[in-house]
Amino acid sequence: MVKYLTSEGLKKLNEELEYLKTVERKEVVKRISQAVSHGDLKENAGYHIAKEDQAFLEDKIKRLTAIINQAEVVEKKEKDEVQIGSTVSLESKYGKDKYQIVEPEEADISAGKISYESSLGEALLGKKKGDNVRFKSPDGSKEYKILDLQ
Repeated sequence: MVKYLTSEGLKKLNEELEYLKTVERKEVVKRISQAVSHGDLKENAGYHIAKEDQAFLEDKIKRLTAIINQAEVVEKKEKDEVQIGSTVSLESKYGKDKYQIVEPEEADISAGKISYESSLGEALLGKKKGDNVRFKSPDGSKEYKILDLQ
């Protein structure tokens, strides 16, 4: 399955993967070695925790590798409708907001990036400048007007 990422998002995932492989792996191996040096592995909580951390780390590396291998960089197409990679300026009765529509792996609300799978992201896809968009949020039903689309 293709993962549509911005070039910035793909770069960030590649950097995270490199960090996990070069820094985190070494730290986990070091903790395992230290725990082994304490003897009896059956009752060695430090060893078991380090092994669980290693399994979690390897799973994360595997998932990131799969995402990166399936990634296709989204280039903004000259369309006048919201798509993955679009930046949308919105207005509601509560004020103005600006979001970029991205894959779930790249979503970061604090950076203004929302997943196309989110209720708002899903409602925005295919809409045009000037359209009103209704969606359900945890706070109830909300409505935005699309002010601008980039």
